[in-house]
Amino acid sequence: MRVAALYDVHGNLPALEAVIADARAAGVDRIVFGGDVVPGPMPRETIDRIRRLDIPTSFIHGNGDRETVAWRRGVESTAIPPQYHAVMQWVAQTLTDDDERWLAGWPPGLRLAISGCGDVLFCHASARNDTDIFTRLTEDDRVLSLFPGVDEDIIICGHSHMQFDRTVGSLRVVNAGSVGMPFGEPGAYWLLLGPGVELRRTNYDLEGAAARIRATAYPQAEEFAARNVLQPPTEAAMLEAFSRAKTA
Repeated sequence: MRVAALYDVHGNLPALEAVIADARAAGVDRIVFGGDVVPGPMPRETIDRIRRLDIPTSFIHGNGDRETVAWRRGVESTAIPPQYHAVMQWVAQTLTDDDERWLAGWPPGLRLAISGCGDVLFCHASARNDTDIFTRLTEDDRVLSLFPGVDEDIIICGHSHMQFDRTVGSLRVVNAGSVGMPFGEPGAYWLLLGPGVELRRTNYDLEGAAARIRATAYPQAEEFAARNVLQPPTEAAMLEAFSRAKTA
């Protein structure tokens, strides 16, 4: 079995379309969506595209999906900074009741046996929750603390939007990166699993994607097009930002 792991799409439909085409060309048997399909600039279109897939799919929720469901239900989480409240309100209002039920039904984790990889655990951020942040530079002891009792051969995560493949003790932890909001070189990042683990980056029409995003009613469409598609933050800048946040 070959599995594509797609994390942190964030409503970037053009990026998702490109990755689906690449995954199909790679002959994948299943796609695992690892959370944060939303929020983002094209949430309804993204959900519609995913639900029309003719490739078997599995889902786990991310903090973005969970917060979007809460927002639709009138719970305005304090975890969302004020500058993103208009975004969350717009995304929540764009979705349907059926979308809400669908997102709310996703589990926090998934286990699959994949030929050549062994037993694989998919989680959004860590085995503890959907918000822990760690990177390729995080201290080994902290990484181990995020996965208590985990004995799968490989752990696949996302959330920090930067790919890495590292082994800490007996744990091999692989970050899939972000399809729709990467930190690093522009493109759409994902994983191909089986028989090995491949860190993938798909090139796509960035200018065309930016134009499609700008044409939406998304409250921060111009910012998303400029800073998440055309010129994302560099990995170095985000590693520094996460390091500062940890020590603040």
